[in-house]
Amino acid sequence: MEKDKQSLMEISKRILQFAKPYRLYLWIALFFAVISSIASLSIPIQIGNGVDCLVGQGNTDMKRLLPVLIKLAVTIGIFSVTQWLMSLCTNKAAYGTVRDIRTSVFSHLEHLPLRYLDAKRYGDTISRITTDIEVISDGLMLGAAQLLTGILMIIGTLFFMVSINLFIALIVVVLTPLSLLAAGFIAKKTFAMSKQQAKFRGDLTAYIEEMIGNQKLVQAFSHEVPAQQEFETVNEQLRSSGLKATFFSSIVNPSTRFINGLIYAGVGISGAFAVMKGVMSIGQLSSFLAYANQYTKPFNEISGVMAELQNAAACAQRVFELLDEEEEIAEGEYEYDNASGRIELNRAAFSYTKDKALIQNLNLKVSAGQRIAIVGPTGCGKTTLINLLMRFYDTDSGEIMMDSVSIRDMTRKSLRASYGMVLQDTWLKTGTIRENIAYGKPDASEEEIRQAARAAYMEHTILQLPHGYDTVVSDDLQNISQGQKQLLCIARIMLLLPPLLILDEATSSIDTMTEVRIQKAFASLMKGRTSFVVAHRLTTIKEADCILVMKDGSIIEQGTHEELLSKKGFYASMYQNA
Repeated sequence: MEKDKQSLMEISKRILQFAKPYRLYLWIALFFAVISSIASLSIPIQIGNGVDCLVGQGNTDMKRLLPVLIKLAVTIGIFSVTQWLMSLCTNKAAYGTVRDIRTSVFSHLEHLPLRYLDAKRYGDTISRITTDIEVISDGLMLGAAQLLTGILMIIGTLFFMVSINLFIALIVVVLTPLSLLAAGFIAKKTFAMSKQQAKFRGDLTAYIEEMIGNQKLVQAFSHEVPAQQEFETVNEQLRSSGLKATFFSSIVNPSTRFINGLIYAGVGISGAFAVMKGVMSIGQLSSFLAYANQYTKPFNEISGVMAELQNAAACAQRVFELLDEEEEIAEGEYEYDNASGRIELNRAAFSYTKDKALIQNLNLKVSAGQRIAIVGPTGCGKTTLINLLMRFYDTDSGEIMMDSVSIRDMTRKSLRASYGMVLQDTWLKTGTIRENIAYGKPDASEEEIRQAARAAYMEHTILQLPHGYDTVVSDDLQNISQGQKQLLCIARIMLLLPPLLILDEATSSIDTMTEVRIQKAFASLMKGRTSFVVAHRLTTIKEADCILVMKDGSIIEQGTHEELLSKKGFYASMYQNA
């Protein structure tokens, strides 16, 4: 439980750090809160004066009553306006704070190593950035105004009650801790349940994202019933945790209201005896009862939003957990430019998990302009090697050099700008075909874009579409085929013409006739450029200057196609069985 206290305190401090740029709005809100509280505190006194004008010791004074009523109306007006202005300022601060948190999380996400993203379910990460931050927003806006005015009201009403009757005020003060103890106990339970609820909400989002994205496979394997059952299991966990969180939060308000009702009754009975003894007037009793109600009201309001506050704290904890993830290893300052394409790996080692080695003591020298093919069985480290070259992952030991400079000394942007990459898994941003081709070069001219499309044998297809280059495409839309999506990805590279190329089964989704044309285009593109070609079909890499044969994270053979066949080793066996 102590851990939860520390977490809540830390969460509050971190949220306040994000709220710093909006301190002016908070100070203005505090000013209006003070004015509002003063106006609110003066209302019971004026009501008491009005009551005494009507029933004070049998003397009804209508002349004195009219100014009291006018003053009361003005005070209520001031109270209403300042409450609205205070809410306006707190909402401005809350929305700005939450926007900055979301911006900070997204920016941090872009600098996290792929090791983290590959180990997490995308849906859970999405839930933290969207739903969890939205819950923080709701909690801040519901709770900020209550907390701001609540403290002022408690102090102010306590002062006025003491000034009217010290003994009855002490009754209120002595009984108040019962309300706080009840609210505090239930709040701890609510936080634990809200934290669990946020976790299950993330699990559900992740599962829905996974199922929607792969619905064709679900239906192809007739997996609808098991998928539905698994969904219902996660959904039931969310329902159960949400019900518990709601139960605990829902009993806070009735509990505190019950105790506050007892306090109010005690004040009324004690005050009645005081009036009978002549210690208080009826108007003073009316004022005191109003103050007693105002004194307990902040506790009721705070307990009423306790569920939102606890839920916001639990969601904030999940968001800050993401923010606390370590970013990529610091990059160098060297701006890598005019790359020749010479690459050298010296005793490079890498593993995804510490208990399972993958690449060990990998040594490789690649001359400028060489065409390197990488082959081997599934899981041998082909794609991992590409990830290391692009520095999506960093080697655990050893070094990768480009033009005699360690890639750790280069900026990631300049390193990756030297490569053009086409993967087997295509990705299109939601936008026009023109925007997708120019993704790596937004300032490309119309003619450059069209030339790239022609080089990828895609322009004829584009012009057949209703809106041509302005046709909107994305990974989700099915208005173009998978093969056409891959051609668009190839067109991106044709536009950039980078000094180094990485082709990971770049023509896997393209028909045979188009593949022959693309291979010719690639052959022309690769002239003078260092190229890495990850291939599963060995017939496509016969012309490579050097073929690297990988197995269990190591290069076991290397040479030209003819050299490797003459060795009659692992490559020859793979080629004959292909």
